[in-house]
Formats: sequence, C-alpha cells, structure tokens
Amino acid sequence: MKVIVAIDSFKGCLSSIEANQAATEGILTACSTAEVIQVPVSDGGEGWLESYQAAIGGELVTLTVHDPLMRLISSCYLIKENVAVIEMAKASGLTLVTEEERNPIYATSYGTGELISDAIRKGCREVIVGLGGSAMSDCGKGMLRAIIDTYAKGGTWDDVKGKIESIRFLIAADVKNPLYGKKGAAYVFAPQKGATPEMVELLDFQARRFAEFSSRHYGYDYSQREGAGAAGGLGYALMQYLGGEFHSGIELLLDSVDFNRLMTDTTLIITGEGSADSQTLMGKVPYGILQRGVHAKVSTALIAGRISDQQALTNAGFSFVRCINPPNLPQNEAIKKNVTYANIKQTVSDIIRTLPQGK
Repeated sequence: MKVIVAIDSFKGCLSSIEANQAATEGILTACSTAEVIQVPVSDGGEGWLESYQAAIGGELVTLTVHDPLMRLISSCYLIKENVAVIEMAKASGLTLVTEEERNPIYATSYGTGELISDAIRKGCREVIVGLGGSAMSDCGKGMLRAIIDTYAKGGTWDDVKGKIESIRFLIAADVKNPLYGKKGAAYVFAPQKGATPEMVELLDFQARRFAEFSSRHYGYDYSQREGAGAAGGLGYALMQYLGGEFHSGIELLLDSVDFNRLMTDTTLIITGEGSADSQTLMGKVPYGILQRGVHAKVSTALIAGRISDQQALTNAGFSFVRCINPPNLPQNEAIKKNVTYANIKQTVSDIIRTLPQGK
C-alpha cells in the first residue's frame, strides 16, 4: 500500500507537518508495511514558507522588518538559488496584531515590501509571494512604498520600475475576489480585520480611487482580475505594478514537488483542513489535491475537525469524508493540540482498515 498524506494546517492546533505526521502514525498503525509520502501543503497563507521549504529546500533569511502597525519585528523568507519564497503573513499578517489593535485603516503591507526588496538585493530573479491572513486593506500601497524607499527614496514608482522590471513575480493565493465592489477586498475581508461598516465603505472607495489613478497612469487596469482582492488588495498591486502572475497557491506547491509523479501506484491520498464545507470546493487546498487525484484516478480521503455540506463534498469526488471529532466532544477540548493529533491518527487508522490492502 502506498499513501500520500497532504493535509493543510488545522489553524490554531496543528501545522501541516504535524497533521501529516499524525495521519502517518494512523496509517502505520493500521498497516505497518505501508509506504507513506508526506507532502506539507498550504494555499499561500499559514504554513506557506514551511511547506515550500519542505518541497524545494533552500535557506531561511532572517531580517528585521515593520509589522502591520509599523513596529519592528523579526521576519524571514526562503531563498533557493535565485528564487525567493515569501509568506506575506510573516510581515503583514493578522496574527501579528492583537484583536484590540485590528484596524485596516491604519494597517500596512510595508513589511512585505521590505521582504521583497531584500530578496531582490540578494540577487533573486523570481519572487513567489504567498498571500493569506493579512491584517491590512491598503491595496498594496505600503508594499510599493517600501520598495520605493529602498530603490528611490523620496522618488516615485516610475523611478523604481525600470530597476526591477526583469524580476518575475508569482502570486500564490486561493482568493479570486476583485479589488473593489461588493465582492472586493474591503466588503468581503475587512470586517474580520476589525473594520466597521463605515470603514468598509471608506476602504472600498479608496481602493476604487487608487485603481482609477493607476489605470490612467499606466493605461491598463487589473483591479477586476481574479486575485486582485487577495490580502487586502496586495494581489492587485503585485499584478498592476510588478507584473505579477496569479496562480492557485496549492497548484504552485504541488507542481514544485512533482505531485503527479508522486501519485504513481498510489492507493490513497489523504488530505484535510480544520473546517471543511462547500467553500472547500472553491479552490482551497483539499480541492486542489482532489483534482489531481481524480485526474490520476487515485481515491482521495478528506478529514476535518468540522464538516458541513458533506453531500456536496462527496459529490465532488472525495472517496471518504470524515470528521475527526466524536459528536459530543466539546469545542474547547477538540481544539487542544494533543486531542487533534490523536483524533487525526485514529480517524486515518479507521479509514485505512476499510481498504482491502489494510491489515
């Protein structure tokens, strides 16, 4: 039996690497001779850096940058040869501010720009930026300002553009929203970052104005492209100003580990996330993995701490859809790290025992 384990992080409980290890123990408990391949995964948000390092290797570069409220913090990114991999949340993430501090009117993407600038200074010719879990809704203006401050302090973007136009930027995210409008960055995501209804209207107005200015200046408008609204509009700035190419984060990651080759002679793929529902089918990690499995005719199992819309998930093609938690387990108990670990191990073991090869 050959099993691929590629489980997203259970946010607040286990990282992707930890969840994969719990599942591996469950597999080997049920079938000690199984071959298990662990693939840490992320869609561009939490765990992106760790997943990419597990996929391609490389070295972490540590540096001091500004957080969403312009306080100095230690951050890092990954370098492999002339490629840099950046997890935006390491500099501009919502987890870097307390709940009381959340305010997307003031939060900035400046620190992400500092990470990008440092990677370019170190000779990187390709920069992969994972977007997810942002604290801001500044349309990437903070990021642009940080790059300007590095290469043309006191100048404008036009003074910078020629110096970095040979750099290839790849955007990794699972968010396909446009920059502004009812489905844009402010209306959909700003409330969870601390925005009041009045703030949402202001942020959306500012995004629209920024897009109109940028369109007039450069003669093209990427504000309504898929992914422009990712990370508070950071996706827009990367596309409009840096020529960034938008990709599904999980697709980029799976390609980097040659996932299609790994599936050769595979009995089962096990994937999962903290909470699975119909939104899982909108480009999240488990769905991206399912698509690969369907194409290769390999069964895919989905596990999660909470499951809704089970029929929709089954109809999408998952061979197994399992909640790891017993029905009456209290929420405050279910989110404990050791409990989540043990429940993943048991659930996966139970799945393996139902397979003809499981012994």
